[in-house]
Amino acid sequence: MTQRERILAIYRGETPDVVPFMLDLSHWFYQKHQLPWDLSQSYDRPEYDLIDYHRKMGAGFYIPNLGAHYAAKYPDDVQSEVVKTEVNGGPEITWRFTTPLGKIERTRVWEQRTYAWGIKRWGVRTEDDLRVLGYAMGNRTFAPRWDKYLEWMDAVGATGVVYLIVGYSAMGHLLNYWMGIEQTMYAAVDWPETMHEVVDQINHNMLDLIDLVATSPAEVILLGDNFSSDIQPPSFFNEWSRPYYEEATRRLHAEGKYVSVHIDGRLRGAIGMIHDSGADSGDAITPTPMGNLTPAECREEAGPDFILSGGLSPELWLPEVPVDHFKSAVLDWLDLKKHSSRLIAAAGDQVPPGAQEDRIAIMRDLVEEYGRY
Repeated sequence: MTQRERILAIYRGETPDVVPFMLDLSHWFYQKHQLPWDLSQSYDRPEYDLIDYHRKMGAGFYIPNLGAHYAAKYPDDVQSEVVKTEVNGGPEITWRFTTPLGKIERTRVWEQRTYAWGIKRWGVRTEDDLRVLGYAMGNRTFAPRWDKYLEWMDAVGATGVVYLIVGYSAMGHLLNYWMGIEQTMYAAVDWPETMHEVVDQINHNMLDLIDLVATSPAEVILLGDNFSSDIQPPSFFNEWSRPYYEEATRRLHAEGKYVSVHIDGRLRGAIGMIHDSGADSGDAITPTPMGNLTPAECREEAGPDFILSGGLSPELWLPEVPVDHFKSAVLDWLDLKKHSSRLIAAAGDQVPPGAQEDRIAIMRDLVEEYGRY
């Protein structure tokens, strides 16, 4: 079976010949080859070099990180800008909304050492700012770009399955883009009525996008707020995010789509709450040593029918960690196939910059040998 056939077999509830093996190598690949990673623009065409590298290494492809598979349009009274500038010799990107209610903007700055965009300035600091965000993001319309998705799908072919990425819910936008964790938590207590109004406004608009991607050629739709149970524990999730995720999953399932949700932080409680919301898979599952559940505990919380996709804690890829520790972690994850075939061998989130390249091949070979059913 090809990696594509193996991945789709898992989603259909079938048992493939071997545990599927797929990786998000984008961040590592960009850093290794010093390629631009520009958040101010989307990738209209497939990243052929990145896809070809997955194919060369025998790693399934699934994440088109900056793929542009749909377009968002704002109403005439909302101006949305993305401005890239050079400050003190380094690039910064500012996202800005100008609306009848006011203006907000947020800024990220390039950090060469981590090869990532760090937060320089959050965009929502007052209750009025929050209303501006709700007005801007709650009134979007969406248009398909399925031709762009099909280009990615054709380029990947049998090498994997191209997940269609929808992105954050309202709470994910607040936590990760516009307010940050601390200010979002304060706002939930200090401005509960406004917070609920804005969260509902944005999530209602996001369901319009869900209805659109339900008509797409994609088999798997990827949702998620970078879930971590120390940030969105079940009680918080139930109040602020569960209604959206349950409804989004229901609508996607009704059109024959599979749903994967990105869980790349603390796992205890998070796996169960995402399973209970109806999703088919948890993506980027990161067990010990960085995560707080062992592989066996992940399966215990997930139950037998929820797909666990992930397994390798990020630091295990780095040269300072003995390769035997890396191999042991791969085998511990593959051991879960004894309990359920709903398993994908992948990285806990991404293969990090600085990872040893030969560990990609080591993991591939271990999966082929010890991942057979």
